[in-house]
Amino acid sequence: MPEHVDVLIVGAGISGIGAAVHLQKHCPERTYQILEGRAAIGGTWDLFRYPGIRSDSDMYTLGFNFKPWTQGKAIADGAAILAYLEETVREYRLGDKIRFDHRVCSAAWDSSRARWTLTVQHAGAEQVFTCNFLYMCSGYYDYSEGFTPDYPGQEQFSGQFVHPQQWPEGLDYKGKRVVVIGSGATAMTLVPNMAQDAEQVIMLQRSPTYVISRPAEDKLAIRLRRYLPAMLAYQLIRWRNVLLQMFFFNLARWRPDKFRDRLLGMVRHELGPDFDVARHFTPRYRPWQQRLCLVPDSDLFKALRSGRAKMMTGHIDSFNAQGIRLQSGEQLDADLIVSATGLKLLLLGGMQVSVDGRPVNFADTFGYKGMMFSGVPNLAVAFGYTNASWTLKADLSSEFVCRLLKHMQAKGKPVVVPVLDDPHLPATPWLDFTSGYVVRAMQQFPKQGNRLPWKLHQNYLKDLILLKYSRLEDGVLRFSGPQPSRATDVTESPDSVG
Repeated sequence: MPEHVDVLIVGAGISGIGAAVHLQKHCPERTYQILEGRAAIGGTWDLFRYPGIRSDSDMYTLGFNFKPWTQGKAIADGAAILAYLEETVREYRLGDKIRFDHRVCSAAWDSSRARWTLTVQHAGAEQVFTCNFLYMCSGYYDYSEGFTPDYPGQEQFSGQFVHPQQWPEGLDYKGKRVVVIGSGATAMTLVPNMAQDAEQVIMLQRSPTYVISRPAEDKLAIRLRRYLPAMLAYQLIRWRNVLLQMFFFNLARWRPDKFRDRLLGMVRHELGPDFDVARHFTPRYRPWQQRLCLVPDSDLFKALRSGRAKMMTGHIDSFNAQGIRLQSGEQLDADLIVSATGLKLLLLGGMQVSVDGRPVNFADTFGYKGMMFSGVPNLAVAFGYTNASWTLKADLSSEFVCRLLKHMQAKGKPVVVPVLDDPHLPATPWLDFTSGYVVRAMQQFPKQGNRLPWKLHQNYLKDLILLKYSRLEDGVLRFSGPQPSRATDVTESPDSVG
């Protein structure tokens, strides 16, 4: 017999752990289980092991709204974030709820029974789970591999070639010549950290990225914790950081030229008048059309000033035995090449979904409030912000799911589905972002519309109102009981969700 629970959470990373706590707090009558495809909790913060792995958001907003961040550094390293997640699991006794090495392959909805049936791979065998509500907290990228371009001549390179997502344990780069390909957050984390031990590190980018420095420690937060209860201090700093982030994001949209000049002025101040900021730190796009890269305590700039790191901007022609040849003709010799070239986006962990025997092509659906999909019953996804901390949106999504579950129970309606009545709703990409890893994958993602509730906000305050306080009976969410389907016997008695 399949194992059955009210709610199945897929993923035991930061979203899944938070979802479980919210369920325990707000819906204690619901049974739930977490299915995790890997052998450990933590998701990103356990998977990535490259030198200097850290957050590019402050922990007062990346942390959960129910658990204060009390450590010194606001910009935390991966080990500290993982320890925070492990502490959360212990504190809320989630350990017995997590099934490790359980990879969800498919989910099939049966309207006549008002439940999902999940096919799961575990220990080389297939298992079956059923649930009334499916909450996907599996992140947004492929955990098995990152994105690596097809470099001409790569097989000729005589040194070592790695991607940060598959960082080899014990990789020794001391005294070696390193080239890091990329201009995103991962590259800007790797370069200053590897420069401490390598002979030299070259950061090779096709085009520049906007970079901003901020202190790793939040001095105001440290002072407040001395005089205020931990949760109160945490919430005050959290809201200050949310409002500041929103202010600067909106300033970048309203006054892009002014904001750009301010960013570049800060870089010139860090690197001095002789550094070619125009070539290496001046993107072709406007601020926040791609995510800003955060460097704590100016570590990247310090590495560049020291001479142990070097910035190169140009296009790769080909690899050779010694390293990389650029289209300009310049040769970059290397013992180690790191391709920090981004992620491969993957919706719902690659899970195959069907409704009453019909496969769901999510590219044909519209996103409801950024967390459900038109025509797909009893399924929600935790998907964070591109312009702010992931957990801000994940917390709101989990609280919305809990509101929804309580409403369904009160009405005696075990099924909820967002229904799009307007066949002419203008469609735009799920993410309005020009980063390469986003553009490459948007054809497989749902669409968003030009009005609520089909428009995806990148605004915490708007989402706070939309997800926490708006009416559930909005005319778009349709609540019902089990319905006949061609997949099953219509005379079968429905299972209770209560």
